[in-house]
Order: sequence, then structure tokens, then C-alpha cells
Amino acid sequence: MKYIGAHVSASGGVFNAPKNAHALGANAFALFTKNQRRWEAKPLDANTIRKFKAACLRYNFKPEQILPHDSYLINLGHPEIEALEKSRHAFLDELMRCQQLGLTLLNFHPGSHLNKVSEHDCLLRVAESINWALENSQGVKAVIENTAGQGTNLGYRFEHLATIIEHIDDKSRVGICLDTCHTFVAGYDLSSRDACEKTFQAFAEIVGFEYLSGMHINDSKVALASRVDRHAPLGAGEIGWDCFQYIMQDARFDGIPLVLETTNSDIWIDEIKQLKQWAK
Repeated sequence: MKYIGAHVSASGGVFNAPKNAHALGANAFALFTKNQRRWEAKPLDANTIRKFKAACLRYNFKPEQILPHDSYLINLGHPEIEALEKSRHAFLDELMRCQQLGLTLLNFHPGSHLNKVSEHDCLLRVAESINWALENSQGVKAVIENTAGQGTNLGYRFEHLATIIEHIDDKSRVGICLDTCHTFVAGYDLSSRDACEKTFQAFAEIVGFEYLSGMHINDSKVALASRVDRHAPLGAGEIGWDCFQYIMQDARFDGIPLVLETTNSDIWIDEIKQLKQWAK
């Protein structure tokens, strides 16, 4: 079963997200459980939690179909102790918010070394951060998103992801979200079926499909290996339609949220419809 959706608005309250996803014809969705560009957030109250859970029941969304995303401000590999502690506590708060809402996944970007520590030391620091947060929470899997590799962001090589996972104590609570745009601009070709075979074989060998817990389904405005994060509507970028048809017809991508973050939300309904046709 393919779970196909989009990153929908939670404006007015997280309980609006399931309705917004349902309106797209989606059977999966992503959301922010708080303002993603601010450190602080008002705690979730009992009424908000109840309304969110009721909306998920009403529109038939189970936890495995929902991929919340944490704040963009968080850097779990920050080289400075004070900023690292701030990020760790913010990440734990995000995990706790998911826990309160009955969700089981939290998608996040691993971190950046800021040219102040080595890549390897930064990756170990990310793993330490995840271990600490998992020890202080329960029931929610930390889902690491691969990055485009802009600036000093880590996580753009499959080896980065494998290194982090290697140092996680409870591997049942860590997973990977592959963003197709990020994968492509990081240097892994997805522009043909043959290219997809090679790229996903590399992922299987270096990381392992047992860790794949979600995907972001995006085309790319920019070229292969450009290390620039610019999403495009499906079929309108450098990746093209073959990749998305491949994913929809491969059982390795069943049972996880496949979430659009393409640039034109006005055509999400059409994109979801097209992906669903291929998934049959």
C-alpha cells in the first residue's frame, strides 16, 4: 500500500492538518506541530490534542501515515555547547509533542558543522544528540532526512546517514527519510529507471531499506550534484517523471509516508492523483 500526500498547513491548529490532507485526496501527510522558524512554542493543550486525534480518526489517518517535521532552527551537530544544548532541548520538545499527539515519527535534518569541527566529529555529535533525546522520550522514531549538502549541512552522503545510525543505541527508533530532490542534487542520479536502480541499490548497501521510514517526493530545479536545494513540481525539473513512476511501482516504498513538498500547492491534487494511478 502506498501512502501518498503532501506537507499541509496546520494554520489555526494542528487539528486542521488532517482535513487539509483529506481535501487533497491524500492518504498521508506531513505537518509542523509548531512554528518551524521559532524556538519557543505554546504547549499543546488537552483540547488541541483531542481534536487532532479525532480529526485523524475522522479522515482515516493512522500514525504510520503521518510524518511531522521539526523546526528548521535545530542543529543537533552544533559545534558550540550552548547552542547544541538549546537544539537538543528543542528536539526533545518536538519528540514530546509528537508523543502527545499519538504520532510515531519525527522527521529532521541531521545538522551542520559550521566549519568549526570535522565532518566525522559533527556526525558523532548528531548521534549523541539523538541518543540523549530518545533516552528521554518514548514511542517516537527519529527519522533523519538526507540533505542537499548546501553550505556545511551534513547528511547528503549515504555514508553520513550510515555513520549516524551506527552510533545510535536503540536502532529500532531511528529511520531515514529520503528526499528525491536532495538525493539528486547531492550527486545520486534519479533521472532514469536505470539510474534509480543504481542509486537505490547504493542506499540498500550503505544504509539499508529497513531504515527507510518516509520520503519527500520532489523534482529538482537544479542539476545533478549541484548541492543546491531547489524543489520543482513533479516532471517539471531535472529528475523527470521516470523516478516517481519507479517509486510508485516498487514495493520497497510501501507502507511509509510519501510526501510532496513541490513548489506549487495548487497542483498537489493532480500530482497525488498521478502518483496514485501509477501505484495501482
